[in-house]
Amino acid sequence: MPELNFAWLEITGKCQLRCEHCYAESGPQGTHGSMSPSDWHRVIDQLASYGVTMVQFIGGEPMLHPDLPVLVERALDQGLRVEIFSNLVHVPATLWPLLERAGVSLATSYYSDDPAEHSAITGRPSHARTKANVAEAVRRDIPVRAGVIDLRKGQRVAAAQRELVTLGVQEIGVDRLRQVGRGVRESRPDTSQLCGRCTSGVIAISPDGAVWPCVFSRWLPVGNVMDAALADILASPQAQQVRSELEADFAAREPGTAGKGKKDPCDPQCGPSCGPACAPSCWPTGTGPCTPNGGCQPNYD
Repeated sequence: MPELNFAWLEITGKCQLRCEHCYAESGPQGTHGSMSPSDWHRVIDQLASYGVTMVQFIGGEPMLHPDLPVLVERALDQGLRVEIFSNLVHVPATLWPLLERAGVSLATSYYSDDPAEHSAITGRPSHARTKANVAEAVRRDIPVRAGVIDLRKGQRVAAAQRELVTLGVQEIGVDRLRQVGRGVRESRPDTSQLCGRCTSGVIAISPDGAVWPCVFSRWLPVGNVMDAALADILASPQAQQVRSELEADFAAREPGTAGKGKKDPCDPQCGPSCGPACAPSCWPTGTGPCTPNGGCQPNYD
């Protein structure tokens, strides 16, 4: 049975924005899928029993899901840490007390300090609202991590980072475009778009129950939690085959071997130039193989 310590729970495909690079192809026309609250409760319970220590609620925009509060409560009751990955365009007033709970943190994507550039990427005016809610989360002492996605030539990436520092965000990463979903440009989705860590203790579950190695590897479903228990899916021949194929691909993508010139993906000096194993890692801070500090770069959409 594979070890598992982190899970993405993609609870919805609905989003107020239509970001030009969205790997999930989320937008206003998206849905919450076929997973009911009781289905998600069952999955959360199974994840806790399996040894998972942290889940990330993601979308789409998870704050648009009417059952997000009860799902977060369920995860906390099971002893799991929770991260909510939100565009922070709108935070309902009733959600702030939940976000202030111990064990809950926020993550968001950021694109520019220029409102026009930021909004051009997200598909609608969004910079001011996201900026204001980042500031509010910091004011409330809610842990926030933010990632700047470098998508365009000349994009104000460094300025966006500086703006986030000014807002009080202490954990800031930078990621490149992932050519999955609407992010596809000149190449089709394949393992070159993966960080190389999707077989190391992580799993993702879609709004319709599909199980993927990670949120970026959407073309590699290994089962569905509507049809089978998660433990059975992870132990299935299909899941084992996908893991083996990914491990072989990741092992072959870099020259050399450990101790013979291959860059350690947990090297503190590791950055985007180190290759896909470092840009980004697939875990929030405090999880994954580089614990206690997480991977070289956080994962952002």
